[in-house]
Amino acid sequence: MSQLDHSIKQQQVNSRKTLWFIVAFLLITVAGLLYVKWWPYYHKAILAADTHSIGSSILGDSSNHQIPFWQSALDYAKVYFQSVWKAAVLGILLGSLLQVLLPTQWLLKVLGKTSFGSTAVAGLAAIPGMMCTCCAAPIAVGLRKKNVSVGAALAFWMGNPLINPATLVFMTFVLSWKFTLIRLVFGLIITFGVSYLANRFAKDLQPIDLDQVVTIEEPKGNFMIRWFKSIGTMIVYIVPAYVLSVLVIGAARIWLFPHIGESTANSLMAIILFAVVGMLFVIPTAAEIPIIQTFMSLGLGGGPAAALLITLPAISVPSLIMVARSFPKKVMYFVMGSVVVIGVISGLVGWMLL
Repeated sequence: MSQLDHSIKQQQVNSRKTLWFIVAFLLITVAGLLYVKWWPYYHKAILAADTHSIGSSILGDSSNHQIPFWQSALDYAKVYFQSVWKAAVLGILLGSLLQVLLPTQWLLKVLGKTSFGSTAVAGLAAIPGMMCTCCAAPIAVGLRKKNVSVGAALAFWMGNPLINPATLVFMTFVLSWKFTLIRLVFGLIITFGVSYLANRFAKDLQPIDLDQVVTIEEPKGNFMIRWFKSIGTMIVYIVPAYVLSVLVIGAARIWLFPHIGESTANSLMAIILFAVVGMLFVIPTAAEIPIIQTFMSLGLGGGPAAALLITLPAISVPSLIMVARSFPKKVMYFVMGSVVVIGVISGLVGWMLL
């Protein structure tokens, strides 16, 4: 056999191996989402349609200032992690597997550009994920380690909670179609618009020459060793910061969500306050719905409620900490500011419509 024939045969073997890796990743993703998200949400949608509720607010009695700081932290963390742990494990699993199973050159060709096309593909890919930003964070980190563009990684990260189709269905049954419309419009703006514009704040990063991407060689070595290294790195750098930040945020909820009197329950001040608080606070997927439902039953106006509708699921302090090493600081500041501003605009729209 000539050297050319051997090279062609080796390329064919590598192509089949790559194809099997991609298929394996897709099968694991579908199976995981079916178990963690799709099937449970099917039943929750039926519950929402029948009862116009998907459960009580995860905040509990956030007005009780007599609870010790540490007790408030533990109570919230317990409820929160009971709700998200399966999705969090799945996020870490997928975030590590994509680094060793998905071919770099394919990811870069699809998601490596700073064009709107790469951002749009990543945002659309987020729709079936239906994760909160904390659970989607390991996947976003994995994408950035594969040198996916800033815009594409952000669109996937924030698109998971903001344009989650299950949450939109729950919202329609529990709140109203007006809330659903506001969420969809402003969720699309953040997922595709803010993410695309964020590329401009990452110009200091070394761009990838996509014309030369075919020359990139995949990492060598035993698959299991590379995967254990990938998942181990994620656990060490992500999990401790995640747990600690949730504890701190949970303890601070009694100050983050203060009681608002009737005179200010639908004011501009309340809209701005809840836009900022929502951006900071951490919740499981769709938890914003019972939170808003409870607050409105206590007199909160449509404006602040609409602000929470956008900023609560979009990002949080824990999720920002989890992805902080993967994005330039300018990008993180831009995303935080944009979410608050769009949350305020959403609140003003809700002020007029709700």
